[in-house]
Amino acid sequence: MKRSEINKLIADAISFFEYMKFNLPPWANWSSADWKEQKEHCAEIFSNQLGWDLTDFGSGKFSSTGLLLFTLRNGNPNEGMKSYAEKIMVVEENQLTPMHFHWSKMEDIINRGGGNLMIQLYASTKEEELSKEDFEVNMDGIIHTCAPGEIVVLNPGESISLTPGLYHSFRGEPGKGKVLVGEVSAVNDDHTDNRFFEKMGRFPEIEEDEAMNYFLVSDYAKLN
Repeated sequence: MKRSEINKLIADAISFFEYMKFNLPPWANWSSADWKEQKEHCAEIFSNQLGWDLTDFGSGKFSSTGLLLFTLRNGNPNEGMKSYAEKIMVVEENQLTPMHFHWSKMEDIINRGGGNLMIQLYASTKEEELSKEDFEVNMDGIIHTCAPGEIVVLNPGESISLTPGLYHSFRGEPGKGKVLVGEVSAVNDDHTDNRFFEKMGRFPEIEEDEAMNYFLVSDYAKLN
């Protein structure tokens, strides 16, 4: 992805958060100078990968297969007492986050507002294939039985609990507008806890065609 594209996508996301009255921490807008001045005090941000994150999953087509998110809080699987994480995401109409599950992480996906979120679900087999069996999911405290590959639709205010090993993909419902999606979960580890059904990249390769306006979690190493 080009840095110019990333800059614009994040600027658009900030405008959407403001429209939805969702406030980010002040450091979401820090400049390179701000980061360099404050980096000695930001160990948790760096080690737990808080902040801006986006990916096209190696597709080269972010608008159709991609995700933009901001990690607000996260623990570290190797140290510390914080055992939870929270993210806020922007999901466009028909923009796919591909089928995957987590070996360890339990998470709630919440439609915080905007359009509707479509989530396709499968249980997994011992061989980590898509199961052909029915399964149960918890949606806002109510148990539902789902068929393999069933698509559930979360309207604003609705949520679903995703257990480890439950395959899921999601996209914004066409014609309903972009979606503000929240995630509340156990500690998040994108380096070792994502099992994509089809092999793909998680962090993008970036072409530096213009100056960086916002640091991604994958950019923090450049501050050292």
